[in-house]
Amino acid sequence: MSRQNIDLYKLSEEELLNLRICDLPISLEGTWLTKCVKQLYLELAHKGIKFKPPCYLADEWLTPDGEPVIGIPFFLAHPVLIKLEKKMMLEVEGSTHSWCMRLLRHEAGHAINYAYQLYKRRKWKDVFGEFSKEYTDTYRFRRYSKNFVRHLEDYYAQYHPDEDFAETFAVWLNPKIDWRAQYKRWGALKKLEYVDKVMNEIKDKPPKVKHGKRYWEFRRIRSTLKNYYRKKKHFYAEDFPDFHDTNLKKIFLEKDTYPKFPLAYEMVNRYKKNIINTVCEWTSEKKYVVSDLLDTLIERLRELKLVSLPDDRETVLKISVYVTVLIMNYMYTGRFRGKK
Repeated sequence: MSRQNIDLYKLSEEELLNLRICDLPISLEGTWLTKCVKQLYLELAHKGIKFKPPCYLADEWLTPDGEPVIGIPFFLAHPVLIKLEKKMMLEVEGSTHSWCMRLLRHEAGHAINYAYQLYKRRKWKDVFGEFSKEYTDTYRFRRYSKNFVRHLEDYYAQYHPDEDFAETFAVWLNPKIDWRAQYKRWGALKKLEYVDKVMNEIKDKPPKVKHGKRYWEFRRIRSTLKNYYRKKKHFYAEDFPDFHDTNLKKIFLEKDTYPKFPLAYEMVNRYKKNIINTVCEWTSEKKYVVSDLLDTLIERLRELKLVSLPDDRETVLKISVYVTVLIMNYMYTGRFRGKK
């Protein structure tokens, strides 16, 4: 069946999942995304920047390394695909106008950086760090640091010098932000001032790199939607509510089998402070990290309606060991799941 003859609205979920991504009858033109891209171009023009990074549909939000183009997730181009993404991943990154604009401004920062090769400048390196720094799968961030702007979630500016620049650019570009006032007395202010100075310098100049390769464009992805989501869900496994279920069920018991036993979430909540102190003593991790993790476990125990043995000592020991293992993984990899 040709792409033109496929009506996504008429397909069952099974039929939809068996479609190859390259066969999806979608395009960027004519969707709500074109309004977002148009707004991005207007914001750039308002700042005097003539370069307009080309946008295309890709497998995810991205600007390929060194390429001044912006990839927008293909699933945002059709209501049926947005619905499927929501069901599979629980949320749809960039699915609202404001969210989409935040991401577009960030990716535009990368594209401008690559188009004018700003990352090669000595001053850029002095302000943001070495562009050649290796990317890792995960990162640790300092939650209260004022040396970085706060734009996307998870303190993304702290991930890599290139991300730091892109996040700083996004804040600088946003017409609704008075960055001089908002970041007054922050270390990040010097980064914003540098971006402001550089943008005023290049705004009337043509880019050094005018064209970019559109890597991971949806038309070239031969994987089915089923395989796409299988891999995606595995990568983001710990972000799903059921990530801890198997291990929690090894530590605690089913309420239907032991209806008179105490509720597990109440027991863990009762010993929360002791568990935090013990884990922090042996791992040296910050208390708020352990506390946030325990809150997640407590909420999941409440939802699962698991119960605990009447003798708390053995159970507290097991949950403490489990939390310690998760924290050690987090300390060395930035994620709670160990490498597989």
